[in-house]
Amino acid sequence: MVRDGARTELIGRRYERQVLDGLLAAVRTGRSEVLVLRGEAGIGKSELLRYLLERADGCRVVRAAGVQSEIELSYAGLHQLCAPLLEHVDALPEPQRNALRTAFGLQLGDVPDRFLVGLSALSLLAGHVGDQPLLCIVDDAQWLDSVSAQTLQFVARRLAAESILLVLAVREPSAREVLPGLPELVLRGLTERESRRLLGSVVTGPIDQGVRDRIVAETRGNPLALLELPRGLTDAELAGGFAEPDVRPLSSQIESGFVRRIASLPEETRQLLVLAAVEPVGDVTLIRRAGERLDISVDDAVMNAEAAGLITFGTWARFRHPLVRSAAYRAVDAADRRRVHQALADVIDAEVDPDRRAWHLAGAVAGPDEDVAAELERSAARARARGGIAAAAAFLERSTELTSDPVRRGGRALAAARAKFQAGAFETARELVETAELSCLDEVSAAQATLLRGQIMSASRSAGAGLPLLLEAAKRLQPFDPGLARQTHRDAIYAALTAGRLANGGVRDVAEAVLSAPSHAVATTREDGLLLGLSRVITEGYAQGAPALRQAVTAFRTEELSREAGLGWLPLVCRMAHNVWDFEAWTVLSERLVGLAREAGALAVLSSALLLRLSNRVFAGDLQAADSLVAEAQAIGEATGSSFFAHYGALVVEPFRGRESATRAAIEAVTKDRLLRGEGKVLTATQWAAAVLYNGLGRYEEAYGAAVRGCENPQELGLSLQSRVELVEAAVRLGRRADVVHEARTIAEMAQSSGTPWALGVAASVRALMSDDRLADGRHRTAIELLDTTQVRMDSARARLRYGEWLRVRDQPADARTQLSQAHEMFTAAGAEAFAERARRELEAAGAKVASQSASVPKVLTAQEAEIARLAHAGLTNPEIGARLLLSPHTVEWHLRKVFAKLGISSRKEISLERLGEGALP
Repeated sequence: MVRDGARTELIGRRYERQVLDGLLAAVRTGRSEVLVLRGEAGIGKSELLRYLLERADGCRVVRAAGVQSEIELSYAGLHQLCAPLLEHVDALPEPQRNALRTAFGLQLGDVPDRFLVGLSALSLLAGHVGDQPLLCIVDDAQWLDSVSAQTLQFVARRLAAESILLVLAVREPSAREVLPGLPELVLRGLTERESRRLLGSVVTGPIDQGVRDRIVAETRGNPLALLELPRGLTDAELAGGFAEPDVRPLSSQIESGFVRRIASLPEETRQLLVLAAVEPVGDVTLIRRAGERLDISVDDAVMNAEAAGLITFGTWARFRHPLVRSAAYRAVDAADRRRVHQALADVIDAEVDPDRRAWHLAGAVAGPDEDVAAELERSAARARARGGIAAAAAFLERSTELTSDPVRRGGRALAAARAKFQAGAFETARELVETAELSCLDEVSAAQATLLRGQIMSASRSAGAGLPLLLEAAKRLQPFDPGLARQTHRDAIYAALTAGRLANGGVRDVAEAVLSAPSHAVATTREDGLLLGLSRVITEGYAQGAPALRQAVTAFRTEELSREAGLGWLPLVCRMAHNVWDFEAWTVLSERLVGLAREAGALAVLSSALLLRLSNRVFAGDLQAADSLVAEAQAIGEATGSSFFAHYGALVVEPFRGRESATRAAIEAVTKDRLLRGEGKVLTATQWAAAVLYNGLGRYEEAYGAAVRGCENPQELGLSLQSRVELVEAAVRLGRRADVVHEARTIAEMAQSSGTPWALGVAASVRALMSDDRLADGRHRTAIELLDTTQVRMDSARARLRYGEWLRVRDQPADARTQLSQAHEMFTAAGAEAFAERARRELEAAGAKVASQSASVPKVLTAQEAEIARLAHAGLTNPEIGARLLLSPHTVEWHLRKVFAKLGISSRKEISLERLGEGALP
């Protein structure tokens, strides 16, 4: 005989309970902790969560549970968790408040960036802890909608000192990777002794020893299996051992046991359980109203369900275990499920929750239904407006399935494919494009389908893989939508420049396509001018395209630019400002791009914008500002689980510092990053970085080899052009001037075409290196004069270093000391340690005495502490610093207290750049 319905004590799990007790103790001291419980169905995750709740005296508790039927409804899980705190949402900074309210459908607004929503959720949770620690419990996280899971992962990575304990339970194995990289505790089965004890607590009658041994062996210590599988055996089977072995997976056996138990209940109780299974939040009032709609005697059904130990009805309806929910859904046929969905749709207020109502209406129909399909289409538009791309995709995919008209079906399938692509579901997006193309598409839609195919291929394979399709799409779009065709050409040429040597077809194919487009025959807009100028640089040579390209860059710098246009065009424009050596435009436009991305909360664009900006600051000789940008980019990378931003930032900054191990580590990390294997531009960047590093260290043979490889694909422009300068310097130091005559001439020709002081100054410095003694002196002076009119202090310092070295070798020590001393001061101020050391050695050789920089003050602040100190010194408040670095204000305050202690100060007013610059930074 088996005891029914009673909950047993928690047996075993001593270590796991100690871990949870330790986490609770930690958050009561002001720390924040995160834990992911992982394990198979029935292994005890939910019981451990109950254990945690029972010991959470003095804590405020918020909780949520993933529901399989809501896995496509964006922010549904996050909304569940945050709902009890939403009364405080107005206390958030306006951008965060608007992002969260829009994401939850509480107001209309621009689509919020998902990481801004994450920061908003972090601020909401952290801002209302007060004197009570906050316990956040999420069960069945494997069924959270993807954007909620990603947001909670973001929040988990940023918690530090807010007195928050976030514990999430994930069933393994899962169809997708859920919450990777977070602290986790993997639950194993109970020991044999514990298993026998648990089994004995529910089997009260006689049980054959062989049956007992088999149950213990087959359940492998799974507590729920030990409790539930005996219920499927008769007393005779338990006592005599006559049951047939079950070869199905354990979770299937447990769920089947629940199905049998549910099937034995009265019909109205079964219907009530299905209603509770389909209603994801457990809203008792809604379940009762839907039950009455089905003519269920709700009170009797609730009593029967609770007596069976399957569910409890209190403030919320809570299933005993997630497998009970799925079993309840399986226990009835499709017709009954449709009736349940219809009943819920009938009682949901269409004004309050139109999207959940539409989802239930879709579950209530058995075949095509245009009214429901149209309602799902409207739900998709609402979901997209609040940033729920995955939800919009799900609504549109279901809308497509319910559409019989071939024209409408094609349009909806294409819209669904576009949303699936934006949500990162590339394979499903490709399948939906095929569905659309099998329907009746007009010429514009067919061209858009081709465009989407190209975008999917570029995103899923490499930057250049989809180029042929993008070009075909642009050509087909040209007669109908020149604006979209122009944007497609922009994206194609950006992808081709990024793919570089690895592009399928190459950047030249894209440039030729741009030049052949009828709308580009005359540059009537700055956008056309940019594309035409760049295309002519690629196809006809730098001299033919650079003037038009520079003119377009100037137009972008001086004319008004909307936020949408800025976010779309400025990434390419900033790269082109660098390519035409217009440092002022590069400075202004990169700063504007960062500002637009921050203002919009567009963190996906902001990460790229920060990298463009930090490159600019490195050339400006402002490595401290570059460090600040690296820290911000790294914060985004940490929040998204990507290390690329930190590595690429190091790739640009560390070579100028002369830190070989850090540069080599960044080169190795970027080279091995599987997401960058299709980006030839990155390979060029690594070789340029190595060339700068070794020129700074005076290891010219290594610099020469790296620079040669960096110059291999000049059509990539950018750092490929800069590699030519490094190559000439290394070659001259090696006495191989004759090998780089072509590169020196190319630099001079580019400078002439550009005409900017930066370009002409660098070209003059290169010509000086290549000149005989009669001409070199004047060219060195010209280079310094030109570069001193710009903000490119790194190149200005390097020009002085080259001139000083030349003067010393020509036995003019006094003049050499003047130039080398100025170079040394500039490099030291910039933090360019290797170049400063090279200048110091030359100064000593010229007869000067200069203290080595090796005996510097010990470093005491971490990179994050240093960045927070800089921002505090700049006058930013804790919430503003938190918004910049994706931290809660509590964590900012915690870091500042550590800064004060390390620097021996007591307030942010005492922070000074001098103090930060005197060895306190990493």
